[in-house]
Amino acid sequence: MQKTTFNISKMDCPSEESLIRLKLEQFSNIKSMQFDIANRKLEVYHTDNYEPILSALDSLKLDTNFVNTVSADSLIPAETQDRKLLWLILSINFFFFVLEMLTGFLCHSMGLVADSLDMFADSIVYGLALFAIGGTVIRKKKIAKVGGYFQMTLAVFGLVEVIRRFLGLEEVPVFQTMIIISSLALIGNATSLYLLQRSKNREAHMQASMIFTSNDVIANIGVIIAGGLVYFTNSKFPDLIIGAIVFILVGRGALRILKLSK
Repeated sequence: MQKTTFNISKMDCPSEESLIRLKLEQFSNIKSMQFDIANRKLEVYHTDNYEPILSALDSLKLDTNFVNTVSADSLIPAETQDRKLLWLILSINFFFFVLEMLTGFLCHSMGLVADSLDMFADSIVYGLALFAIGGTVIRKKKIAKVGGYFQMTLAVFGLVEVIRRFLGLEEVPVFQTMIIISSLALIGNATSLYLLQRSKNREAHMQASMIFTSNDVIANIGVIIAGGLVYFTNSKFPDLIIGAIVFILVGRGALRILKLSK
């Protein structure tokens, strides 16, 4: 593994970063890219010769200069931090998947069931993201795409279940359980989102993780609101409506991730 540093004089905003990422994603030997826009610096972790990478950067006409190449560890320090972070967030999501699934069925809440399945999907995606760490840029995009398709499948099946419950005879959910469990899940997801936003890694698999967690925060707030509406109306419909909205958010998140993985 090698770390090659380039000075890119005209890289002064995120649009240039995106342009560079797009240009270099064709290289299967690139493991990771670390951007320092303030200092106009790009560090590329790769195998093989750096000269094809330099040639590709030169073609962008951003005034690129080779600085140096040094030997690097097989696992980049920043990626070690990402691995620990993703394990922590995966554990939070799986815990609340189990908790919300059990309480959702016990209190007859489709909103909690929908949110629990969303948490389960996130756990799968975080597992895929862990698998992506240390891989090539192309591999990371492929893994983000797998997560997107999984999320979309979940959204479709969830909406079908909501429709079935709309048409069937279902008990009114226990609003107290809905509010308490969703409030706890909100704290967990808000913490996860804060930790992800602190990470400087903006590669596809990490951006996908942030999208999923952002959706979870919105879903938790929705279920809390649904619990209040169930209390005031004594009806199952607020819970089912919020459940449908959660699955629509899941579908929107999947589309964003599929776009990101292109």
